[in-house]
Amino acid sequence: MNVEYTGRHYDVTPAIRKEVETGLTKIRKILGDRFETKVILTVEKHRHKAEITISPRNGPLVGLAQAKEMSIAVNQALDHLEKQAVKYKTRWQSKKRSARKSEEVKKWNGQSGADETDVQAKVGASETTAVPVMVHRYPAVAKTTEVHLVRSEDAVAMRPMTLEEAIKEAHFRDRDVFVFRDPKGKVMILHRTRDGRMELIEAP
Repeated sequence: MNVEYTGRHYDVTPAIRKEVETGLTKIRKILGDRFETKVILTVEKHRHKAEITISPRNGPLVGLAQAKEMSIAVNQALDHLEKQAVKYKTRWQSKKRSARKSEEVKKWNGQSGADETDVQAKVGASETTAVPVMVHRYPAVAKTTEVHLVRSEDAVAMRPMTLEEAIKEAHFRDRDVFVFRDPKGKVMILHRTRDGRMELIEAP
């Protein structure tokens, strides 16, 4: 298990290493073995902070926590990371199912080798008198669902922060949309796409 440890004002003990690796074993059962892990353990005054980052195929997942004891902070960070891993795998499987279903529909409609939007066809009484006709298919309109308005303080940062801080905060709060102001006061929006990547939108 390839895990990189960094201690800031803290000596990483064998007991803490064991707790981290036990928690990562659960996550590897969800995501498989193909990711690197970085663990940063920090002590500031009486606060113990744990930051655990894993790097699966479509972008990093970060577990952050702080507590009075390092063991508690590590376990909370691992729990948060495990929830994100389940969410990540669900998105990935959903994307694969959607792609497979789309391919099956194309084959069913005889479009496996044809372009999605334009299909060449011929109309006529016989092959010699047939006239080429271009058939255009328009994409289906996505169905809209009822809108529910909910006030969410977790999705908005109360203080200015850098992009890196905002990404960590969005992971920590487990938000797909996170609004914050950069140090210059400009409004920025982080949006997690369906494939798990973070997208930055700059408000005008």
